Amino acid sequence: MATGRTHRPATRSRGIPEATVARLPLYLRALTALSERSVPTVSSEELAAAAGVNSAKLRKDFSYLGSYGTRGVGYDVEYLVYQISRELGLTQDWPVVIVGIGNLGAALANYGGFASRGFRVAALIDADPAMAGKPVAGIPVQHSDDLEKIIEDNGVSIGVIATPAGAAQPVCDRLVAAGVTSILNFAPTVLSVPDGVDVRKVDLSIELQILAFHEQRKAGEEAAASDGAGPVAASRDAASADKGPDGDVPAVMPA
Repeated sequence: MATGRTHRPATRSRGIPEATVARLPLYLRALTALSERSVPTVSSEELAAAAGVNSAKLRKDFSYLGSYGTRGVGYDVEYLVYQISRELGLTQDWPVVIVGIGNLGAALANYGGFASRGFRVAALIDADPAMAGKPVAGIPVQHSDDLEKIIEDNGVSIGVIATPAGAAQPVCDRLVAAGVTSILNFAPTVLSVPDGVDVRKVDLSIELQILAFHEQRKAGEEAAASDGAGPVAASRDAASADKGPDGDVPAVMPA
């Protein structure tokens, strides 16, 4: 079976936009659910609704992949699962290392969805000597002193960082120097990487803060409505509150 080190996904060479690439996993998830229910075909409207996008955008996205649909019939679910999996590189074996086996790292190691989606957790790595040899999800944790050798021995090109913020950049630097070219970062910090290295950041606190913003806004709208002000007056009051003493909208303060 091919490994992640020697083969790269075909999407970049075919000029598929990043926005389309970001939606392909959504389509694949919806298609996989249909496949598990033994649904043979699906229309663009049904698939778009299941993926949470509009059908015109879905058809545009699929135009970059080729014409897989049949007018009046729709898309063959199993065939489309294969085609999208191939475009995403999921028909290959992608060995992954997880660095930082605290609560989050251990939870990631125990996640059962990696193998079914083309990813194999090749190693778990931690800087704590007390963790060395301890099995997590059936995989013995290895010390970070051996990081470079582990990456070389397993042909790893994807690394997951689940360390504290202060350790993330040094770990990232070592991963890149060892040949890792794609990093999924769960640490609450921004990583600096050279050209040719892709980083995807997952920050749960930021997502919660965005949800808190929306909850606060909804609560304000409900309070305004209960006072009889209505949405127009509430909007006017909100706009007025955003203005400074001279009536100008102040600059956004840095976080």
